[in-house]
Amino acid sequence: MNEQYLPSPDPLHRAISRFGNVTVLVVGDFILDRFVNGVIERISPEAPIPVLRGRGETSAMGGAGNVVSNIVSLGAAAIPVSVIGDDQAGDNLMRMLGESGVDTGGLTQDANRMTSSKSRFSALNQQVLRFDEEEIKPLDDAERATLIRHFRAALTQADIVILSDYGKGMLLDGVASELISICREVGKPVLVDPKGRDYACYAGATAITPNRKELGEAVGRAVFADDEIVAAARELIAAHGFDFVVATRSEKGMSVVSRDDARHITTQAREVFDVSGAGDTVIATFALALAAGADRIMAAAIANAAGGVVVGKRGTARLTVEELTGALFRSHGPVAHKDAILDATAAARLVAAWKDEGLSVGFTNGCFDILHAGHVGLLHAARSQCDRLVLGLNSDASVRRLKGPGRPVNDEHDRACVLAALASVDAVVVFEEDTPLALIEALTPDILVKGADYTIDQVVGADVVQKAGGRVVLVDLVAGKSTTGTIGKLRAGNTN
Repeated sequence: MNEQYLPSPDPLHRAISRFGNVTVLVVGDFILDRFVNGVIERISPEAPIPVLRGRGETSAMGGAGNVVSNIVSLGAAAIPVSVIGDDQAGDNLMRMLGESGVDTGGLTQDANRMTSSKSRFSALNQQVLRFDEEEIKPLDDAERATLIRHFRAALTQADIVILSDYGKGMLLDGVASELISICREVGKPVLVDPKGRDYACYAGATAITPNRKELGEAVGRAVFADDEIVAAARELIAAHGFDFVVATRSEKGMSVVSRDDARHITTQAREVFDVSGAGDTVIATFALALAAGADRIMAAAIANAAGGVVVGKRGTARLTVEELTGALFRSHGPVAHKDAILDATAAARLVAAWKDEGLSVGFTNGCFDILHAGHVGLLHAARSQCDRLVLGLNSDASVRRLKGPGRPVNDEHDRACVLAALASVDAVVVFEEDTPLALIEALTPDILVKGADYTIDQVVGADVVQKAGGRVVLVDLVAGKSTTGTIGKLRAGNTN
């Protein structure tokens, strides 16, 4: 199979909701990124070069450090393993990792190594110079033994492994191959962000994540079209035993290719400010999604959305769960049918994403046991008050407590499916409590809608919404329509 593919949004968000349970082991080249910003107003009298007058400097973790940074920013745990220099740049990396809450026990500082550092100088957001300080050399025997020891210890805690190869020496001379062999021995998946033209050193990895240019270099020819991407990826799979290849393709999105399947995931059109570190974000997000239970196509869709967010930022960027959720829902538009049935956590992220888009969010609730015209009228009126409507649905146990042992007639799954299929409903959340107060507090909707048979002081959650600056709307109901009345007619044998 070779086709364009866009997974439905709900499974994607269920995977994202499990990021907090994932631990990723990251091995590779840790780099310190410096960003010096300023203005150019004159040419130097000493030489025909511009003079940059500095207006500020920031630092960030680059290379494998940026992978770790993205993992932590997305709510997961990262275990870094590497060897860096016992120098100022190394100290800065250790400090930043510590401030991020990362355990740095797997990082060794060695006085015989130099921590790679990249300094980018920009004027009016345009990079004018990059200054690199680095020494490329493989690990010596003692450094290698220490790294392998730390790796084996950390692997017991990890769900998945990332090898982030920036070609600075950490994975040279068979280190990558040894780490991959260790992973395969214990059944842990290992993803590689590759470097160079020869991928034999990554043989046996679960997957590699080259960009289009790197993929072409690895097979010795330029690749552009879908079929060329697929052919190149399968050539590498056959040669090196990868399970699959994830090829990033800039504005064309991403391709996921295995021996017998190929999917091409389109990207959202957006303005690109800076591609620095985008590959780090992609592999970090892909690994998290895969470890959180998504299949490789869904994981690629999530990673594709993540890459689209960070290229719209300046510098070595990372993203948050909220930004990722918003990007996924922008790419899919309003959810529909069964994909609109969410748990409270996913719904809260969805509501936050909608609000970030400037959309107003409404909320209403009820048992909705046997759907009738009164229900439909209420939901239509509620949706007319907002851009998106979330419906809180009493669980079966909750309905029994409220309505008696003979209710509900339809179980919560069936009720949720019917409601989610309505055009007026954008999300359905089942709640177990007798009232939706906890759900309203979690979602903080802009508008709370109930039937006019209530007064505002009787509406559960009205004070929560009003204190947050929202409003309560009471809508007229269709006279003579109720589930209790419908059930009564059925029991009496009256279907008129």
